[in-house]
Amino acid sequence: MEVVMGLAPSVRFTVLGPVEILGPDGSVPTAPRHRAVLAYLLLNAGRVCSAERLIDAVWGMDAPETARSQIHAGIAAIRRALRAAGAPGVVVTRPAGYVALPETGQLDLQVFTDEVAAADGDPRVVIDRLRAALTLWHGDPLADIHADFVPAERARLIERRSVAFDKLMDAELAAGRHEDILDELIAQVGAFPFREKNSAQLVLALHRSGRQTDALVQARRFRTRLAEEQGLDPGRAFTELEQAVLRDDPALRPPTPGPAATPSAATTTVPANAETTSSATAPAAGTSPATGIASTNGTVSANDAPPNFLPYDLPDFSGREAEVALLTAPPERSRPGTVITAIDGMAGAGKTALAVRISHLLAECHPDGQLFVDLQAHTAGAEPVTAEAALATLLHQLGLPYDRIPETSDARGARWRAEMARRKVVVVLDNVRDSEQVRPLLPGSSPSTVILTSRRRLVDLDGARALSVDMLPARDAVELFGRIVGPRAAAEPAAVLDVLRLCGFLPLAVRIAAARLSHRPRWTVGYLADRLRDHRRRLAELTTADRGVAAAFALSYDQLPAEPQRMFRLLGLQPGHDIGPAAAGALAGCPLDDAETALEELLDAHVITQRQPGRYTLHDLLREQARATAAVTEPPEAIDAALHRLLDHYLHTARDAVDLLFPYTSGHRNPLPTSDIEREPLAGPAAAAAWLDAERDNLVAAGCWAERHDSPAHAVGMAATLRPYVDGNGHHGEAQRLHTAALTAAARLGDATARSRALTDLGWTAWRRGDYDTADEWSRQALTATRDAANDYDHARALNTLGNVAWRRRDPRAAREYFEAALDLARADGNRVGEAHVLGNLGPALDHTGDTDLARAHLNRALALHRELGNHRGEALVHTYLGTIDSRHGDHIAARGHHRRAAELYRALGSPTDEAAARNGLGVALCDSGDPAAALAEHRTALELGDQHSHRPEQARAHDRLARALHRLDRRAEAREHAEHALTLYLELDVPEAEDVRTFLTGLSDPVIP
Repeated sequence: MEVVMGLAPSVRFTVLGPVEILGPDGSVPTAPRHRAVLAYLLLNAGRVCSAERLIDAVWGMDAPETARSQIHAGIAAIRRALRAAGAPGVVVTRPAGYVALPETGQLDLQVFTDEVAAADGDPRVVIDRLRAALTLWHGDPLADIHADFVPAERARLIERRSVAFDKLMDAELAAGRHEDILDELIAQVGAFPFREKNSAQLVLALHRSGRQTDALVQARRFRTRLAEEQGLDPGRAFTELEQAVLRDDPALRPPTPGPAATPSAATTTVPANAETTSSATAPAAGTSPATGIASTNGTVSANDAPPNFLPYDLPDFSGREAEVALLTAPPERSRPGTVITAIDGMAGAGKTALAVRISHLLAECHPDGQLFVDLQAHTAGAEPVTAEAALATLLHQLGLPYDRIPETSDARGARWRAEMARRKVVVVLDNVRDSEQVRPLLPGSSPSTVILTSRRRLVDLDGARALSVDMLPARDAVELFGRIVGPRAAAEPAAVLDVLRLCGFLPLAVRIAAARLSHRPRWTVGYLADRLRDHRRRLAELTTADRGVAAAFALSYDQLPAEPQRMFRLLGLQPGHDIGPAAAGALAGCPLDDAETALEELLDAHVITQRQPGRYTLHDLLREQARATAAVTEPPEAIDAALHRLLDHYLHTARDAVDLLFPYTSGHRNPLPTSDIEREPLAGPAAAAAWLDAERDNLVAAGCWAERHDSPAHAVGMAATLRPYVDGNGHHGEAQRLHTAALTAAARLGDATARSRALTDLGWTAWRRGDYDTADEWSRQALTATRDAANDYDHARALNTLGNVAWRRRDPRAAREYFEAALDLARADGNRVGEAHVLGNLGPALDHTGDTDLARAHLNRALALHRELGNHRGEALVHTYLGTIDSRHGDHIAARGHHRRAAELYRALGSPTDEAAARNGLGVALCDSGDPAAALAEHRTALELGDQHSHRPEQARAHDRLARALHRLDRRAEAREHAEHALTLYLELDVPEAEDVRTFLTGLSDPVIP
């Protein structure tokens, strides 16, 4: 990176390419996650970023439980790197978080910004400044960073580079250097084939270079690609440039080359004397040639301006860039006649604001007027406007006196189509009820644009292009809120996001919340967020004197048929986030086909949404509306019956799915009460796994809800049913929630067996999460409870967990004792699945206590049992144990084979945390056999899997083994960084490996042993 002005600083930072710290001795090594944190701080240089904001930036909605500790560790690592580079004061702590304070010239993005801003005045200065700015780029910005904030920031930065490049090319064209920039423009068009500005510049540069044929070929190539891949036509400026090239318009001739040339009309892509498309349109009979509006013999004066009945364009309109770009693009030439666009979306989504914004933008290319009629399909206290009345309004807006408007609907429609035949007008028909209401209002062959807005999808309006508007993206919602509220919003960015989330990013709700705040100067944004957190009063908070979210929703609800209304009310009660047709049928107590019909009706009315086929969900605010409506409409006993039907559906279908996936454990699951609820048919294990993955959040929510709402048997049953699935797929957070709910529910039921099982499951889940103290505590309670309940099956499981805890604490003799006691119980109980698992766990303990032959015999017996039972998960675990023993005894080739087989099985099973253990084992075997470079890849895969699922034991082990492999490769700085991470995690886990890592860190200065 070059610094154009002044002396180059000794330490520099790059984000316009790979993120790097460049010190006097070159690039300073940092971990990818740490670079992500550093990049976000640098992009927000000078602004304090809280830990919460950094967590949101790096992980978004998928932040792990250890996110805060990872951020703190990342800041510490960044500071170490900065100290090593000689820039210790760049990242500092403030009471509210962290802030990056790079000096002038240190950050390439700031240098780029300054250079582009200074590119003004003298063309030589403009060109030199812009070229200096663009040399700072080295590939895509944030090139090596993978974090939640990166895609949006990368797109924003690339756009800034493109704008600077556009400005440079305009300056070069103005200076007469068209031949010199051809290669640059060809490369830019190749990288951004749909960027019209660059294609236009290339066409102009080719034409000025005497290559008229090539210029026209390039123009045709851009036009064809845009039509085929985007369904769009070029803008008017490009079309006029193409026509000017075709006729060799003198206005396109280059200026005199030389450094003193200044930008002129010849630099633009639109020739000054190009004809406009509207000038080629003949006026209708009886109209003024000047305006195209009906002349004074029937309507208005030829000197009057074209009619414009549009509402005002909101000055704080925010977002919707893609929608605006789509709807303001010129229509396809293959589709002559009226362009009809139907904008649909839920109440409060901003449909009218979008339609009005687009209509104002289209006004220039629709010179004969802009018309607007509110058809009042969703207006409180008003009947929808009839087609006959709407036609009268439209004809009057065109200039016809009311006494000359025909009486009948048919005659009005005929006069409307005749008046519009040659006019080019924008017509907005707002608040449409259905297709039938607007069909008579559509012009015939007019070259006009008609924009409809409706809360319903107008699926049977032939020839209309449909656009469904969703909630505002977070960035656009922040912008809208800030424009209304002013500086107070910028002072509390975290609270602003809270408010927006509580508003569900619904534009109407955001506007009302912002308006309330702007009129209450003593309120803070945080205070408003606290008021909105109370879901019982949230809808009341989002209400003003003349509008409200609840009132808007109520109108949509009132216009639904009876069965969809009932389905809507009940959907607000279900504890999960989304729902499928079968579950909805159980909730409503109706057949599957009827449930799907009601859901599709709600979907067409934008009362529910669909993120993926077959899954329906309610917006959070609509959920509150549905609950409130159900509370005053449905009898309490009907609500209870609906929810119990849903719980039965989830529980019984989950049992079917788990039995298909884990048939070898079905004998130890308690039978469920019989139920006549219709269940989803599951064709086999693949369908069962897909159903469980799709419904996992709903099943966990249902189990926890059941415990809190007087249905403890469902809570106990759901936890016991889902245990093998959530454990085997690494969903340990969900497992903890389920088993905690089951423990409370068992106490309410007075069921000693269920209580002992829940304690056992909590102990095992804590061990899987790496919380060994808690695992020990729960398991000891489970030993007492299972003994009292004569529950030998779970007693053996609790002993097995205690053996695993002892093993992780490096007490193989205690582990052996626990495992042997568990083995005796499993065999006595005839529990072959438990026997196989305990035999596998016992193998390494026997090996470490000197009984290697017995260890191998037990492991081979476990492997045979797992294969006989069809338990591939257990088979993979035994391969991991065998590989560990082989590595310990120096047979690294055999060890690699076992670990690879384990990793393959775990990957096929979709068990990421167990795959991480197998990858770490394979890395150890590779490093010990003299291939530390190959070991790095395995440990990095293990670390990625551990990070994705917040599995601290394998995260710690991956960092530990990465440090040792890197040390073998003499990459000591990286080794130290990973070792410090491992030490932090091992200390949190409270395991003896922490001392091993301390010893390793102490010896990092020792010579490397090849």
